[in-house]
This record gives sequence, C-alpha cells and structure tokens, in this order.
Amino acid sequence: MNALIQKIGKVLAIMVCVPALTACASSFQPRTDMASPVAQRVQALVDANREYPRWADFPSSNQPAPEPAAIAAEVNTLRVTRGALAGEVARLEWTLTEDPAAYAQALRALVASREVAPVTQQTQAEIEDYLRRARERGRAPPPITRRQ
Repeated sequence: MNALIQKIGKVLAIMVCVPALTACASSFQPRTDMASPVAQRVQALVDANREYPRWADFPSSNQPAPEPAAIAAEVNTLRVTRGALAGEVARLEWTLTEDPAAYAQALRALVASREVAPVTQQTQAEIEDYLRRARERGRAPPPITRRQ
C-alpha cells in the first residue's frame, strides 16, 4: 500500500516538474530583435554557426598514448619537486622573531637610504597647483569678435 502511494507521488511530481521546467527553458531561447538594422546579419551569423563546434572540426591527435612507465616517471618527478618546494617553504620565517622596534628602525633606515623620485616628494598643494595650471591651459581661448 505504501509503495503505491510513493509511486503515485513520484508520478505526480514528474507531471508537475516537467511542464514547469519546459516553461523555464523557453526563456533561455535568445531571440533577435527584428526591428534592429543589423538583425538580418546577426540572425544569418547565428544560423550559420548554430552547429559549431563539431568534433569533426577539432584536429585529431596522431600521437600515441604515453606509456605507463613514462607517466609514472612524470609523477615521481612531480613528487620530488613537491618535496623540494615543501623544504624551501619550511625554511621560511613566517613570523617576526626579532624585536619589532628594531625591525621597524631597520626598515626606516632602508627606506631613508633609497633616493626618492621627485614626483613622490610633491606635496598636496603642489599637486593641486599643477592641476589648476593644467586646467587653465586646457580652457578654450575667448571667441574672436567678428564685427569690425
């Protein structure tokens, strides 16, 4: 008796879901606006390329499949490389173990020892003045009076 109820429930669910899904599928069909001046060209391109790409258009591989021994050698090479990389990562210091104040001082000294580009030394007032002058140069000249 319970099996019959489950079967009826499944059939009802299918009868409800299938029409709902097909109604949603119609909204995914793109349509070309025929009032557009390029509509005919677009539709022609869509129709010409509707079946593209096909498997026949892809080049076939004439190379034989690699031997299992060659695949195993590649896997072992990757394992060795992974191990070397893991060793390099393990040697990295991920946390600051020295005094933060000393580190900050050393960093400030490093920055101070580098020459700074002149553009970087400009103040906000200098930048605003440069922008004001650039805007003035970009302004159109006054119109010429034609009455004489």
